[in-house]
Parts: sequence; structure tokens; C-alpha cells
Amino acid sequence: MIEILIAFILGILAGTFTGLAPGIHINLVASFLVSIAPKLEIISPTSAVIFISSMSITHIFIDFIPSIYLGAPEEDSFLTVLPGHEMLKQGSGHEAVIYAIIGAFSGVIVSILISPIFIQIIPAIYSLIYSIIPYVLIFVSFFLIFREDSVLPAIVGFLLAGFLGLATFHLPVKNPLLPLLTGLFGLSTIFLSMKQKTSMPKQLKPRLSDIKLDKKPIIKALLSISFIAPFCSILPGIGSSQATIIATEVSRNERKEFIFMQGCASAIFMVFSFITLYTINKARSGSASAINELLQSISFSSIIVIFVACLLASIVAFFLALKVSKQFSLLVEKVNYSKISLFICIFLFIITIAFSSWIGVVILLTGTCLGIYTSLSNIKKSNLMAALIVPAIIYYLTN
Repeated sequence: MIEILIAFILGILAGTFTGLAPGIHINLVASFLVSIAPKLEIISPTSAVIFISSMSITHIFIDFIPSIYLGAPEEDSFLTVLPGHEMLKQGSGHEAVIYAIIGAFSGVIVSILISPIFIQIIPAIYSLIYSIIPYVLIFVSFFLIFREDSVLPAIVGFLLAGFLGLATFHLPVKNPLLPLLTGLFGLSTIFLSMKQKTSMPKQLKPRLSDIKLDKKPIIKALLSISFIAPFCSILPGIGSSQATIIATEVSRNERKEFIFMQGCASAIFMVFSFITLYTINKARSGSASAINELLQSISFSSIIVIFVACLLASIVAFFLALKVSKQFSLLVEKVNYSKISLFICIFLFIITIAFSSWIGVVILLTGTCLGIYTSLSNIKKSNLMAALIVPAIIYYLTN
């Protein structure tokens, strides 16, 4: 029990670190653990699984903080940058974080509650749709493009992002998602804020009890994402952000509900990555892949252990994220935001060079230009998700 408790606490700490540090992803920590676990016989497989599960869930909660305050996203939170940054400029950055983590906590609860149903039906669904996966992704692509008022700029942005994604995944670059997503969704947002000389107003720091959620739109958002995200999690190339876009079209959410839904989808995708590993032996996340390597085959008892670790970690991470967010809100209002933005830009360049070399810098700058193009063309940045969708379509059409 002491070993399990230590593994859980270390997982919380590791998830906090990876969540706050742009460029340091949980996949790096999970891969490191997999590489050293065989050499450290004192680490039991159960403890390693608890560590990875608690780290993964904590990372989701904490990762919304740099995404909203600094515009430094990862693949599970990059869409949160857009409405979250707008709320930050209105003095409501902390409130945006609260919506995101309430959504994430709801996502963990919902995932566990509906898991018995999906454990039974996922194998049948996957075998049914496997042959049409690329055509489903093509449909999603058309959906993203033709929901725009200006279709031609959307097509251009989509195709350019798709080409950039293909090039990125065929280049000899390590951690390709780091420069790709940071450029498309993070650095471009920061550059535009600097150009507009954005100044941060005094940040409000509402208590959790002060947050009033309109029940009807929140329940509608929760129901739509709880239905769509589990099915999307089965598909390769479709992540929590794509599921959020689709669910938004169904429930027509405002900014706050969108952030809530993004948090919910991120948590559902993480929990369901373990469920898909158990049901169809497909690892849809780095964390699930690491657990698969450690256990070789995942059993029902392992899934129960993962669920318990995820639930307990979500409770701890929720209150931890609240505390850390308040500290960030103090930092943003006390320090010149232009200087913070410049520091973040330099830091992201350094991180990119360190983890992805000079090729990563080229990808970063190209993605930044594409991100700025979408903003200046008044088209949604969700079209830039072609960087992930197009490579998946090509892969499934050619294999």
C-alpha cells in the first residue's frame, strides 16, 4: 500500500510538472518509465500503472493553465487557447480555467459511468467501421471546411495545414507534434496579441462557489460530448478537439460551454484510450501505449485499477489546478504581458530546438504563419486540424 500511495503521489507531481512546462509531455515521462522499469525490479507493474494513470489525468487538468494564460497548447488543449485567451483579455482567465477543469472532472465521471456499455460494444463498432475509417475522416474534413462563411480561404488553409502535417510526419524530426501544434495554435496567437499590444486587465479571481453555470446549456453540452467523444476516440487521427468541434455544431455552445466541453472531451479521450486498449488492443494515447508495454496484456482488474487511479487523481488535480491558476492570474496582472509573451516565444523556440532540432524550428515558423493566416482571413482555426486529419487519411488509404 505504501508503494501504491507513493506511485500515486509521484504521478500527481509528474502530471503537474508536465502540465505546467510547455513542451514536456506526459509521453516523454511515460516512455522514460517504460525504459527504466525493467531495470528497477522494486517497481511493480501495478504501481507503474497507477503512476501513469494519475499523471495522465493530472496533466489534463493542469495543462489548461499554460494553454489559457500563456497560449502554449498541446494536442488535447489547443482549441482552448482561442476562447480562453479571449476571456483572459477580459480579466477572466481564472474563470476560464474553472470551466475547463469542471468539464474535465465531469468527463472522468462520465467515462467511468458509461464504460460498462462501451466495453461491450466497442469491438463490434470497430470491426464495423474499420474499412471506412478514411472516408469518415474525409467527411469530417468537408464538415470543417463548409461550415465556414468564406469557403475558399478555408480550403486554402485546410490544404496548407494538411500538407504541413504530411511533411512534418515524414521529416526526421523528434516530437513532431510539439513544433506543429505550438506554431499553428500557440505562437500565432501570441504574435497577434503582441502586434495588437494587448494589455492584460486586472484578473478576477472568483471562488468556485461564485461560478454559476446555466444548467440547461451545460447539460446539453455534457450530453452531446459524452455521446460523440467515445465514438470519436475509436478513430485514429480524431482527437478531443475535433470531437468538441462536432459536438459544438450539435449543441451550439457559447464560449464558456465550449471551454467546459473541451475539458470534458480531453478527459473522456484519456480514459477511453485505456478502454480501447482493453477492448480492441489499440493504444490511442502515449499513456495507454506505455501501460501496454509494461503489462503486455491488459486485464479487467487492470482497468479497475486505472479507473480508481483516474477518479482519485481527478479530485486532487481539480483543487490543485484551482490553486495554481490563482497564482498564474496574479503573475499575469503584475507583469507586463508583452514581456511575458516575448519570454514565452523565446522559451518555445528553445524548447523546440532542444526537443525537435532546427527542423522543428522550420515547422514552428511555418505553422505560426498558417495560424496567422487563418486569423487574418477570419476563418476558424479548427481548419488547421487538417495537419492531423490529412496524414491519417493518407495512411489508411494507402495501407
